Formats: sequence, structure tokens, C-alpha cells
Amino acid sequence: MGAPSTGAAYGALALAAVLWGGSIVAQKLALGSFSAVEASVLRDIGGLAILLTTWWWQEGGLARMSGRDLGILFLLGLGVLGNHLLILMGLKYVSGAVAGVIIGSAPVVTALLSAATIQDVPFRSVWAGGVLSCAGVALVSIAGFQAAGEQPLLGSLLVFLGVVSWALYSIGSRAVMDRISPLTVNWTTLLVATVLQIPLLWTDRKMLDAGLDSVTIPDWLALGYLVIFATAVAQQAWLFGVQGIGPSRASVLGNLTPVAAVALSAIILKERVGVIELAGIALILVGVWVVDRCTKPQDHAGSTQN
Repeated sequence: MGAPSTGAAYGALALAAVLWGGSIVAQKLALGSFSAVEASVLRDIGGLAILLTTWWWQEGGLARMSGRDLGILFLLGLGVLGNHLLILMGLKYVSGAVAGVIIGSAPVVTALLSAATIQDVPFRSVWAGGVLSCAGVALVSIAGFQAAGEQPLLGSLLVFLGVVSWALYSIGSRAVMDRISPLTVNWTTLLVATVLQIPLLWTDRKMLDAGLDSVTIPDWLALGYLVIFATAVAQQAWLFGVQGIGPSRASVLGNLTPVAAVALSAIILKERVGVIELAGIALILVGVWVVDRCTKPQDHAGSTQN
């Protein structure tokens, strides 16, 4: 199947990044009435319903897949599970602004792991940006002690592990999207993540114990945003963009996510955004710029093979 045009791919990636910035705020709000597992399961079930409907309407059936493809899709599902659940768990301990800044390291994390695994860019081209971005993550993780929660360092670590999970998902998804459509990859991996989370509801409950009446309207709206925009729309847009320009170049657009997350956290959640958080953003974005500058020639050469 043909790859999307470069312009369409960049547009889709920018949309996904901004929507994910808003999802940080929505996840923080949803945790008022739902446990992390409840919010993640409900989010994934709702997103799955939308994606399955869209898939059936557009494709009308499942393409033939090899046993290797099924194995890859299962592993990708673990990446989705880690991203959705770990970030929600981390948000119990850190502010949305801090989480948004940490998520801003995703471009460099993806580039580093991409260079180490599929070697689409030389590792020497991304290490310097990786050091700068990791310094930014470390800075805001320390700031998290003043930001929110009883164990902010744990929260920052959980959010960062969620970023690593998504980076691995972005890299691995390209390995099958030359044979399987992005929409099929999206719903099958989300199905895996959903099924694996359901047993965890017995260990992390809030709404199930308090009852549906305990859920406020803002929290239902936040959950709806996660289902429609953060899961169904943003995830599909991201896969569409990755298919078009590859994981390393796609990851550069992730720098829009922390900007949106920090701005919305300050406006909606009334969270304080101080000098340390802004310095962390600056370090991360400089790291992203370094990676983009050092990898652009190799990425343009590689993109001609799509």
C-alpha cells in the first residue's frame, strides 16, 4: 500500500501531538472519579468501538496475516498498554505540567531507540540530543517534588516509562505497516491492550466501588475526550504520519505535545508553571532540534524508499 504524502504525514503528526497535549489534562481530570486502570480500560474500550466501526466501514474485513505479524501486533499491544496505563498511574503523583514536559522527551527517546534497534539513523547522530533531553527530564522530575503528589519521583519515572513504551510502539509499528493498514494495526494493538488490562480492575478500583453516581460531568467529558480524540483520532493520525515519513522524523513533531500540555495545565488545571519547568522544556526542545538537525540528511535519503 502506498505511503501518505510528506505534507499529509506532517499534518497528521502535528494534530496528534496537540491532541495528546490536551489528553494530559483530560487524564488528570478523569482521575478525580476513576482509578488509573478504570480510566485506561474505559478509554480503550471506547476507542476500540470507534476504530472497529471505522475499520469495518473502510476495509470490510481482516487482511491475511502471518504468525509473525500476529506476534508483532501482540508485542505492539504491550506498548499501547504501557503507554496508556503507566502515564495514568504517573499522573497520580505529578502535575499535568510536569508530565507534559517529560512526555516532550518522546522524540529523542524514539530517535535513540530507533537508532539502536532498526538503525534508520546512526546512533552518533542522536546521542547529544539524547543527553540534553534527558537533562530536561531530570530537571522537571526534581521539580516534581514541589509540583504534586506524595511520590513525585515515582510518578515521573512511570510517565517516562510510558514514553518509552510509545517509542517502541512507534518503531515496531512501521515493521508491519507495509503489509497491514495503519487502521488494522491500531485496533488490533488496542484490543490486546484492553484485554490485558481487564483483570487489573480487581486490583485498582474507584468508580466500581463508589458507583456511577460518583462520577462528575467534567470527569465524563474528560473520559470522552480521551476516547475520541486521544485514542481514536490521535493514535490513528500518528500511525498515518509514521507510515509516511518514518519514526525518527515523525518523532520531531512530538515537541508540540509538552507545549500544549503545559499551557492547558496552567489554564484549565490552574497549575503553576515555574522557571524550572520552562527550563526543562527548553532543554528537551533543544535536544529535539539537535536530533532533527543531525538526522535530517539520513532521513531524507531513507524516505525515498517508501
